[in-house]
Amino acid sequence: RYQDSEVSEVSMVDYGSYKDLLIEKKDGIALLTMNRPEKMNATGFQLHNELSRIWVDLGQDPDVRVAVITGAGRAFSAGGDFEMLEAAIGNSEVVASNMQEASDIVHNMMNLDKPVVSAINGVAVGAGLAVALLADISIASEKARFTDGHIRLGVAGGDHATLIWPLLMSMAKVKYYLLTCGFLDGIEAEKLGLVSLVVPPDELMPKAMEVARNLAAGPQPALRFTKRALNQWLRVAAHTSFEYSLAVEMLGFLGEDVKEGYAALKERRAPNFPSAQ
Repeated sequence: RYQDSEVSEVSMVDYGSYKDLLIEKKDGIALLTMNRPEKMNATGFQLHNELSRIWVDLGQDPDVRVAVITGAGRAFSAGGDFEMLEAAIGNSEVVASNMQEASDIVHNMMNLDKPVVSAINGVAVGAGLAVALLADISIASEKARFTDGHIRLGVAGGDHATLIWPLLMSMAKVKYYLLTCGFLDGIEAEKLGLVSLVVPPDELMPKAMEVARNLAAGPQPALRFTKRALNQWLRVAAHTSFEYSLAVEMLGFLGEDVKEGYAALKERRAPNFPSAQ
């Protein structure tokens, strides 16, 4: 859904195809809200697709100087929903489509020169976590909770984690949290360098919008060229670790462990992976 209280006559971008992503524009800021609160903003096929292409549209929209992304309700995003996960298991066509969109989420966020601020209001997992942490400035509520979660599902850590986590915190901590699927809260995430700032829950959106307004009022070419230069670090990593991690993650959807991982996730129990027997 799309709302705009001040639509510019020169804007040529049509946001009409967005259904699960609420887009509100005002004063150069696009506020993006993942809007599936009844599903904890889990990424189904529609939302996953929208997260893969919104960054291209924002880049082409002259009305937008800064983007802020958050989640409706009590979660930022709880990762892939059951329908999307089940459809991917053993289905090479769905896996290939999901792989392309997962790649587009990362690359299109990296290639958007306009600053992105994430306001992480609750749990952030999977593709939602990728968006949260690939934002240029990530602001977390003290009640936010983070986990990559791929290995608990029975597939390799892909999406974004091997790309960005080692640049944000130590490799020892990265390996611990990715291999164990351990959770971090917002306070611990800031302490380790995984997010830019942590604030009390009631201060989250005011702080995110304050940062966005400051960026929107700043020198736009200087901001965008600085972001582009900093993202060269990510582009180097993307050519080595990211594409490999994404490929081996998707390969896991064609194996046996993911079937057990998915069943355990759905049944809310500990998995009993075939490869560990």
